[in-house]
Amino acid sequence: MVEVIDGKQVAASVVESVKAAAASLGNESGVQAGLAVVIVGDDPASHAYVNSKSKMAKECGFKSVQHTLPSETTQEELARLVSSLNADTSIHGILVQLPLPKHLNAEPVIQSILPEKDVDGLHIVNAGKLATGDLETGLVSCTPAGAMVFVRRTHGEDLSGLTAVVIGRSNLFGKPMAQLLLNAHATVTMAHSRTKDLGDICRAADILVAAVGRPRMVKADWIKPGATVIDVGINRVPAPEKGEGRTKLVGDVAFEEAADVAAVMTPVPGGVGPMTIAMLMANTVIAAHRAAGVRVPKI
Repeated sequence: MVEVIDGKQVAASVVESVKAAAASLGNESGVQAGLAVVIVGDDPASHAYVNSKSKMAKECGFKSVQHTLPSETTQEELARLVSSLNADTSIHGILVQLPLPKHLNAEPVIQSILPEKDVDGLHIVNAGKLATGDLETGLVSCTPAGAMVFVRRTHGEDLSGLTAVVIGRSNLFGKPMAQLLLNAHATVTMAHSRTKDLGDICRAADILVAAVGRPRMVKADWIKPGATVIDVGINRVPAPEKGEGRTKLVGDVAFEEAADVAAVMTPVPGGVGPMTIAMLMANTVIAAHRAAGVRVPKI
């Protein structure tokens, strides 16, 4: 019988640890963790996501600041705001919600955030620290960090002797996920759209992570019996059974058939998704501890 991981439950336990760490930091050093979220334009999905981040930050006891900028904001205006947040000692985490409006270039904005305040884990310095195995001073991208929590809860901290396959090589997820698995001593293969005999490679994996953005691409016969399957895909597909024109969310793994083979799986929705915001909160409280010169607790 497959164990289906409840991402909401695991995320809630991470958030409880964050709340305790934030309260302890306040009591010990008088420092309140601060998170600033910047959103440009009026994309409804981005606003909903940002509002949930700001709400969660307040729940965790953080100073929560939200900057909502109009669509016509210039590159220079956005750069000035990030610079002011970099200089604000009460802010420990800065997050610029992506995607930005088309006339703005996201990369220089992201790279202008101080690495120690880059709670999205996207700065090249943080990517480099992860690549060299420095998890003590860097910040890790939230979604792979959340997926790794599931892996550790299933297999423990040391993945020695286990084989992991990551399908997907994006800077946002695939590459950092592979590095995290490697740092935990797994033997890691990175696969992608140009990989030959992809099914055969996946079948060797004790831990299979799918992040390609293709609905139900990973079939049951790609999965090693007893494997742990982490599905990071979020795909909207037609759902005629719900009514004409209706849709539903599915992952990159064909869940029903894969569940007959895998030992542990994450569902979509309700798997990796809830972990992303939880790990953002964790990164913020970690950054606040480092800024205060206080030992970072285990979260």
